[in-house]
Amino acid sequence: MTAGLESFKEHFKQKVLSMTDMSRFNQYLTLANQLANVATKEDLAECARLLAINVAHYQSVYGSLPLEETLEMAYAETPNQAQIDLMTNGMETMVGVLGGIVQGFDTKPSH
Repeated sequence: MTAGLESFKEHFKQKVLSMTDMSRFNQYLTLANQLANVATKEDLAECARLLAINVAHYQSVYGSLPLEETLEMAYAETPNQAQIDLMTNGMETMVGVLGGIVQGFDTKPSH
């Protein structure tokens, strides 16, 4: 009986943690949508370029990214915790880049 109760508690704890993490992801998603609504077409293109460079850098260091797995994760009906964490981190990065562009950080720093 105790093992069943502990299992239920752990399941409930994971469910609450997952909802909290999904809430964080949804907050970033909402912010990204708000930024996209005020961004110009050029701002969005610059954001895509900067993120593409980021991906290319990652690939040069760690190897190619499996696009098929990424697409499956992005459109999963019930993502697991690792997928939620990865998507949240990705949205956080996008919000940071797009927010910087919209607010006007210097995208072409002088050297």
